[in-house]
Amino acid sequence: MTAIAMFYHLTRAGLDETVSMILTRALKQDWRVMLRSPNKGLLDHLDAKLWLGPEDDFLPHGMQGGPLDADQPVLLGTGAISNGAQGVFLLAGATVDHDEVAGLDRVWLLFDEDNKAAARDQWTRMTGWGMAAQYWSDESGSWVKKMDRAGTVAG
Repeated sequence: MTAIAMFYHLTRAGLDETVSMILTRALKQDWRVMLRSPNKGLLDHLDAKLWLGPEDDFLPHGMQGGPLDADQPVLLGTGAISNGAQGVFLLAGATVDHDEVAGLDRVWLLFDEDNKAAARDQWTRMTGWGMAAQYWSDESGSWVKKMDRAGTVAG
């Protein structure tokens, strides 16, 4: 298992700007990405934000369920990865399973103070699978890695 789980604790930065920051980096690496949330309203919000950003910062994307899902560099949805993504964002309580992360390079879990306990549960679950994991916080005003747990090979 080569996926790294990166937990971003949003204490100052907003979800929109953090998603945009990470997506920009992922697309520069030519990765395909899925943003997953059980909250359709949140996905609609992010879809609008990604369309309305500055032209130079445009992040090509689509909503899951269309005929071109497999062609989308960034796919927003509630279901299984259908665009060949190397990374998946987990938002608003979304999860991944062990088999799914086996095909990924990165899992990003973004959470605020209200979702801290659920993020801890996810950390325990993913590191229990042998995944490497990092905990990042922006409490100082910039993103700082606060914890790094090396992964182990899971059989």
